[in-house]
Amino acid sequence: MDEHTNYRRFYALLKQLPGADKETLVEQYTNGRTVHLREMAPAEYDAMCRTMERATGYAERRAALRQALRRARSAALHRMQLLGIDTADWTRINAFCRDSRIAGKAFRELDCEELEKLTVKLRMMQRKGGLKPKGPAAQVKTVAVPLAKGGEA
Repeated sequence: MDEHTNYRRFYALLKQLPGADKETLVEQYTNGRTVHLREMAPAEYDAMCRTMERATGYAERRAALRQALRRARSAALHRMQLLGIDTADWTRINAFCRDSRIAGKAFRELDCEELEKLTVKLRMMQRKGGLKPKGPAAQVKTVAVPLAKGGEA
């Protein structure tokens, strides 16, 4: 690894493993070549950290959080679709969510709690009649004018 690499990931995992020793772990993953993190190859460092993540249960917690986020996003997008927002167009979704009355930030920046609040807002909007059409162009009035037949007036 290059000299400017941050080893925060390794040390955070090492704190969660009681009785683990830095030098022993590094030596094990480099096949006895070194005991220094900075002398490890990137692939060795990554393999060591992934194994440590599995041992601490970090991967399962991360997967559970990711699944919860996916469910919350899916629920919010479904409600937007019911309101008539084109959910295939991310520009429209982000523009809708950035409105301060809706969420105040882009859709991808919302966490689980904010997505749940958004879903509740969207449900309330739907219950109250949905989104209102914009401007007078959306409300087209049709006027029927009777025409006189054959010159009779």
